[in-house]
Amino acid sequence: MLPKSTTPTNTHFKGSQKANVIFGLFLAIITAYFIWWGLDYTNHQQTPLFIVATVFGIFMAFNIGGNDVANSFGTSVGAGTLTIPQALAVAAIFEVSGAVIAGGEVTDTIRKGIVDLDGLPITPNQFIYVMLSALIAAAFWLLFATKKGLPVSTTHSIIGGVVGSSVIMGIQIGGTEVALSTVQWDQIGQIALSWVLSPLLGGVLAYALYKQIKINVLYYNDRAEERIKELKAAKKALKKRHKEWINELAESLQVSYTSKMVRDQEIYKDDDTERDDLETEYYRELYDIERERGNIDTLKALRQWVPLIAAFGGVVMTAMVVFKGLKNVDFSLTTLHGFLLMIMVGALIWLTTFIYTKSIKGKQKEDLTRATFILFSWMQVFTAAGFAFSHGANDIANAVGPFAAIMDVIRTNQIASEAAVPTAVMVTFGVALIVGLWFIGKEVIQTVGTNLAQMHPASGFSAELSAAAVVMGASMLGLPVSSTHVLVGAVLGIGMVNKNTNWGLMKPIGLAWVVTLPAAAIMSMISYLVLTNIF
Repeated sequence: MLPKSTTPTNTHFKGSQKANVIFGLFLAIITAYFIWWGLDYTNHQQTPLFIVATVFGIFMAFNIGGNDVANSFGTSVGAGTLTIPQALAVAAIFEVSGAVIAGGEVTDTIRKGIVDLDGLPITPNQFIYVMLSALIAAAFWLLFATKKGLPVSTTHSIIGGVVGSSVIMGIQIGGTEVALSTVQWDQIGQIALSWVLSPLLGGVLAYALYKQIKINVLYYNDRAEERIKELKAAKKALKKRHKEWINELAESLQVSYTSKMVRDQEIYKDDDTERDDLETEYYRELYDIERERGNIDTLKALRQWVPLIAAFGGVVMTAMVVFKGLKNVDFSLTTLHGFLLMIMVGALIWLTTFIYTKSIKGKQKEDLTRATFILFSWMQVFTAAGFAFSHGANDIANAVGPFAAIMDVIRTNQIASEAAVPTAVMVTFGVALIVGLWFIGKEVIQTVGTNLAQMHPASGFSAELSAAAVVMGASMLGLPVSSTHVLVGAVLGIGMVNKNTNWGLMKPIGLAWVVTLPAAAIMSMISYLVLTNIF
């Protein structure tokens, strides 16, 4: 049962024309400034190619915002915890901060080591065409999937693009056998494994976590609320019966009984009143009802379980920020320091949440659904912010990596294994993420937040926390998982607990996952051929 204030809102959102113009102008202005800055950074070499690369690099970041960022915030919006403008504000702060603070000063020029071009006699411009083709293909595939409301992996998209353009270039240089030998097929196998592993792990953990929350918190609250309603109804019925009974008494008996009622009324006000102290059956029954109502520990689940769950969430999100979000930042934090920081944050969140539950008084003690979802709403905002920071620090590299490689080759006319990432690139691409979320993210938010399974703050929190825990754990163990696929699997796990999973929608989503890499590869091949004929 959801209270009115926490019922998931309709995630269809149409931005005002004024807001659309503002966002569009903002992106256009920052793009123009970046091109002006970049021309000087690249020493005005190959200006047309640099401008084309900039446009498609920013376009790729725009589509990452519309698909990947929208996927990350889908559960928060679908649960009614955040509106789309609020999600945009959180994303703007934490995604851009993650990109700028922890995005890395250098990036691998070839994402995930998916191809090996060392043995090929390639020119710097051929390398640029490979990276630019991958950006173009991945960007257009993401745009297509986003407009269809399909959450897909941006990492798999860019990998498919790099594979496609590398293969077509290899064919031109040394034939089909040479081209296919450049692809690390074991990496492709791991990607295929992630199609199953990612949603499975996300679904299992989300199912287990939310099942425990539902049994130990939500069900307990429902039973307590239901019993309180029954006792309120019993109290009303008692008053009605008593009134009818008095009216049927003879007048002489009414006077005598009223005197007893007056005495009982005074006695009843005392805190140490015992049932045997009361003379009238009315006050004795009222005493039983009030005593039972007072003995119901309505806040038991909130005090015992929610602080522990919140602390666990704090530990996981701190781990994600420290070990995954800040992994590119050299700030001399050892693993021991990281674990101590996780414990400190977890303890602080437990204490804060516990104190809050102790402060719940009055009607809030009986409106348990509302009190519970207020707590989970705050917890979900925390997990969404942590997810956004980590996402900005890591997945923006799917756009920044190839583009930084292009810029570096244009500037130095040499191919390096790593490329410098200027802050201006991170800021510009971070802004493009947010603008993409605003313009085209609504369909993916609708899919993840509402269409796959109905969400409320407790289930949305469970999905986000489970996804974060799986991504974090898989990173430490070296397992191939996609954060997009993990979160979708987590939402499916929630739906399985509530028995409202939309399995029909998983057919096009699953097909899109499988098609992503080959579709991006084919589009990248075409883009490579076009680029080599234009430049």
